Amino acid sequence: MDTDGLIDFIAEAGKLKRLPRTGWVESGVPDPESVADHSFRVALIALVLADERGFDSLKAVKMALIHDLAEAETGDLTPTQKDADPAAAKRAEDAAMGRLLDKLPTAIRASYLSAWREFSEAKTEEARLVRDADKLEMVIQASEYQKAGGDKPRLMRFWHAEIVGDDTRRIRDSIRSRSQA
Repeated sequence: MDTDGLIDFIAEAGKLKRLPRTGWVESGVPDPESVADHSFRVALIALVLADERGFDSLKAVKMALIHDLAEAETGDLTPTQKDADPAAAKRAEDAAMGRLLDKLPTAIRASYLSAWREFSEAKTEEARLVRDADKLEMVIQASEYQKAGGDKPRLMRFWHAEIVGDDTRRIRDSIRSRSQA
């Protein structure tokens, strides 16, 4: 393995530890979570849900860990920013992922790129689960910010995440109920 390439990849991915989530910044959250914080909890949620459903948990965790990796280069773009020019956003993410993964050996690069595309296309059970875990993590984080005294009206938009799985939707609804109690 190319040690320099591995070190460069890890350093680039490490930028996510210092990249605050844009949606929280725009909502006035002091000291918002980083993209890496978010990705860690998405991976943990995906692991538990995949094991619960009997899915391939390694595949789910791999997708969860790399789903926002391109943001090390592109920054954390909000859905509104991506929707302004979806084709340009996709090109930027594709190019960033290519450059980041280019630092890794060919077989690993291909595996990670395949997992990232699978997540993006949401055609498999694991990909849909990870997409739900991504949204569920956001709802959990909004709940935590609200409990810590965050501006409830500014956080409300995060409560309505579109979630596909019935069981995941029930978890989201339970979080909502607990937060309103």
